Amino acid sequence: MRKFVVIGLGMFGFYVAKSLYEKGHEVIAIDKNKEIVQKIKDFSTQAIVADATDKETLMALGVHDVDVAIIGLGTSLDASVLTTLYLKEMGIKNIVAKAITEDHGKILSTIGATEIIFPEKDIAVKVAMSASSTNLLDYLPLAEGYSIMEIAPPSSFIGKSIRDLQLRNKYGTQIIAVKELIPERINFIPSPDFVIKDSDSLIVMGKNEDLEKIEKAKK
Repeated sequence: MRKFVVIGLGMFGFYVAKSLYEKGHEVIAIDKNKEIVQKIKDFSTQAIVADATDKETLMALGVHDVDVAIIGLGTSLDASVLTTLYLKEMGIKNIVAKAITEDHGKILSTIGATEIIFPEKDIAVKVAMSASSTNLLDYLPLAEGYSIMEIAPPSSFIGKSIRDLQLRNKYGTQIIAVKELIPERINFIPSPDFVIKDSDSLIVMGKNEDLEKIEKAKK
């Protein structure tokens, strides 16, 4: 079990706090809005009404010993910057901050955020990817220019083994797992002899431009 503090309980912060708590972690949830804090009480270890942009208040809350601080104050640039700065000064090593623009993200990184999240941007990209592809089932961005995609196999893949497909040579990508429907299971790092079925879905990792080649493969 790890200890988290989530500051800012808009939709992003609320569901992050709730999800972490449901996974068994200790979660301190903080927001200025009393009604929102009331709603998160059943989904957090401790729910606190407080202004995290006040340094003395933040220090008094005793969040200095958390493993990870998550700042969901992306709609207020000043608030997220001040909170990030104060948490860094308190010695918190892992600070995840929501940003609304690239410049906002750069500022947060400069003053101490260790990870920047762009929820709206990430969701928009995911929706665009799904809407523009007929065989894309899911999409997860990794490092810049790299992603993991879950796709329905093109018809040209059906009945062929992973060795026969030669995805690394043809597309510069790699199948890291296969989700089988019959029987229902996930086959991690499948054998080169694994034969693709039309009921399978493929979890593929690679550069974005290479993954697009598979999407465009003839069905």
